[in-house]
Amino acid sequence: MGYIFLDESGDLGFDFSKKKTSNSFVITFLFTDSKTSTEKIVKKIFQGFAKKKKKHHPGVLHANKENHETKEKVLHALSKKDVRILTIWLNKRKVYTKLQNEKQVLYNYVTNILLDRICSGKLIPVEKPIQLIASKRETNKFLNENFKVYIESQMKDRHQLQIQIDIKTQTEEKGLQVVDFASWAIYRRREFGDDRYWQIIKHKIVEENALFP
Repeated sequence: MGYIFLDESGDLGFDFSKKKTSNSFVITFLFTDSKTSTEKIVKKIFQGFAKKKKKHHPGVLHANKENHETKEKVLHALSKKDVRILTIWLNKRKVYTKLQNEKQVLYNYVTNILLDRICSGKLIPVEKPIQLIASKRETNKFLNENFKVYIESQMKDRHQLQIQIDIKTQTEEKGLQVVDFASWAIYRRREFGDDRYWQIIKHKIVEENALFP
């Protein structure tokens, strides 16, 4: 069994008159043969926190909320693990208007494209079952089920990939906390030209492509 943790950075808003609307949207996969390896990263980071910080910490690591030291520790720990990082990023200003108005369709479409490239290029072992664990982004059960059914059917029809999709919170799956840092580092490079965090994990990135460049 192989495992893919999925997370995204940026937003899918298209009103660029709003200050907080991002220009980029990044979807990142973290592939590993062992969930334990990513769980150990999170455990070790919390063990290194001072008692005062542990007391006031929400208990879940989020890249955009942690300090520089913690960000570097997570990414350096990740860089030493046997993992592969795969990502696709959108230049949102060039996304077709039709897709701008169908955000869930766009999200499913982009995720499917990345999986398709992975399978076609054999960037991860696809001869064995894979569990894709996506970070929960929707509270609507119908949209979550639609995502699962769409991706599973696409992968089975096109690549005969045995894939199981689960949508979980970062509390439920510590690996989602780790991929959050990888996705954030890639997003920082694309959105702000800040590649200092990306540099730490760049040797683990086996696929990094643009959609609507």
